[in-house]
Amino acid sequence: MIGKPEDIAFEICRLYEQESGRRGTWETHWQEIKDRIYPSTQDFTNRFTTQGAKRNQEVYDSTAAMALNRFAAILDSFLTPRNQTWHRVLSSIDELNKDRAVRLYYEDVTRILFKHRYATVANFASQNMMFNKSLGAFGSATLYIDQAATEPGIRYKTCHLGETYFIENHQGMIDQLLRYFPMTARQVVQKWKDKAPENARKALETNPGREFNFIHYVGPREDVNPAMADFKGMPWVSHYVAVEGKQHIEEGGYNTFPYTPSRYEQAPNEVYGRSPAMDVLPAIKTLNEQKKTYLKQGHRAVDPVLLVHDDGILDTFSLRPGHANAGGVNKDGRPLVHTLPMGNIAAGKEMMDEERDIIKDNFLITLFQILLDTPQMTATEVMERTREKGILLAPTFGRQQSERLGPQIERELDVLAQQNLLPPVPEILKESGAQFKVEYDSPLSRAQRAEEAAGLMRTLESALGVANATGDLSPLDHFDWDTIVPDLSDINAVPVRWRRDIQKIQEIRQGRADQQQQQQLIQAAPSVAALQKAQK
Repeated sequence: MIGKPEDIAFEICRLYEQESGRRGTWETHWQEIKDRIYPSTQDFTNRFTTQGAKRNQEVYDSTAAMALNRFAAILDSFLTPRNQTWHRVLSSIDELNKDRAVRLYYEDVTRILFKHRYATVANFASQNMMFNKSLGAFGSATLYIDQAATEPGIRYKTCHLGETYFIENHQGMIDQLLRYFPMTARQVVQKWKDKAPENARKALETNPGREFNFIHYVGPREDVNPAMADFKGMPWVSHYVAVEGKQHIEEGGYNTFPYTPSRYEQAPNEVYGRSPAMDVLPAIKTLNEQKKTYLKQGHRAVDPVLLVHDDGILDTFSLRPGHANAGGVNKDGRPLVHTLPMGNIAAGKEMMDEERDIIKDNFLITLFQILLDTPQMTATEVMERTREKGILLAPTFGRQQSERLGPQIERELDVLAQQNLLPPVPEILKESGAQFKVEYDSPLSRAQRAEEAAGLMRTLESALGVANATGDLSPLDHFDWDTIVPDLSDINAVPVRWRRDIQKIQEIRQGRADQQQQQQLIQAAPSVAALQKAQK
C-alpha cells in the first residue's frame, strides 16, 4: 500500500470490512463448534462478551472437549516435543554439511534457538498448546513472533482466529494478514507513547481500562528499496491503524513474515482450513442430544415416577428413607404403588459409546492407544507400529511442517539475528553464499524415517539367520557399517558432538591394527626363536 497515511488507513479499514463480510458463514460455523467443543475461548459472532461469563451452556457431554485437549497434546508431543530437539538447522548445500566446522556451527545455532524458544519470557509452550487447540477445533490458527520486550529473546502470541483475516496470493500462500484487536488505554500509551491516539491518552487519566480497537496489517511492500537500511528496505510492510477515526498510527517493516498462519486441512477454493471437529460435528451434536435423553432416563431410574391407585388412600404417601407408608398394599399383599416402566438405558449408553469412538478416532486418540493396549511387544514390533503411525500421520502433519514450522523457524532465526544472538558464521559458509535448511527430528519425522531402520533390522535378521545356518559370514559383507551407523545416529537424533569425526575414527582403527600386529608378533616370538635355534 502506497500513499498518504490517511489514505493507507482508509484502505486498510476498507479491506478489513471487505474480508470481514466475506467470512460470515465461517464465523457462524466456528461459533457452533466453539459452543460445543471449545467454550472457554472467545466468541466469533459477539465481540463484546463479558469476561468470566459461563460459556458451556451447550455442552452436555465433555467427550469432544477432552478429545480436543488430547489432540493438542498429540500435536505437541509428535511435532514439537519440548523435551527434545525436534529439528536441526543445516546448510542448504549438502556437501558443506560434511564439514565439521559447518556442522558444529549449525548445531550451535539449533541449540541457541531452542534455548530462547523455551525460555520463560518466550511463553512458547502455552501459546503452542493454544495454537494446536485452534487447529483441532476450527482448522486454522495464527502465531505471532517478535522480539521480547523485557530482555533479549523471542516472544510468542497465539492470536484468536476471530481477530485474524487471511489473504492468499496467486499461489495459494497467505501473504497478507489483518489482525483486528482491542487494547486498553494503558496498553496503547505503553506501546506508542506520544504516537498514541489523543482519545487513548485522555482516557489514560480517567479510565485506563477503556478499550480501543486497532488493525494491524502485514503484507508485501510494493515500494521496497534494498538500499535503505530502515524498514523501507524490508520486504514486508506493517501498518497499525486506529479503527475509531481511521487514524494511521505507525508504519514499519519486517525481514520475515511475523505471523505464521496455518490450516489443518484445506478444501479447494477456500482460504481458511477445516478441522477434525468439523468432520465429526454431526456426531458431537448427536452425542449431546443422546446425553440429554440419557440423563433424563437416568434421573427417572434413580428417582422413578410412581403410579398409584386413585382412591385418596395414598395422599400421605412419603418417599423418605425408613418411612412406613400405610395402605401401600391391599389386604392380599398386592402393591398399590408401581413405578413407570422405563426405556433401555444400556442401549442408550451403547449408542453414546459409538459416537464417542467416532469422535476419538477423528481426533487421533485411538491411533495412540495401540501401544497402551499391547504393552508386551518386542523392539521390532514397536518399530513396525511406529512406522505404521508415521505412514498414517504423514499427510496430516506434513502440512504443519511446511506451512507452519518452516516459516516459524525462519522468523525465529531472523529475530535472533537482529539481536546478534547467533554465533559468527564460518568463512566457508560466507564464501559459498549457502542458505540454511531445516531437517526435522521430531518423533513424527523419526516415525516416517523408521521405515529405513525397520528395513535394516528385518534384512539384518535374515542375513544373520543365513550366516548362522551355513557358518558363512559373507552375507554380512553387504552391509556398509560406516554408512549405516551415522545414518542410524541421525534417525535417532544423536548429537554431532557426541560422535567422533572420521579422522579420529581412522586413528582409533589404525591404533587397533597396530596393537593386533604387535600382539601377533609377541605370540609368534617363541616359534621364531625356536626356528632360529634349530637353524644354528
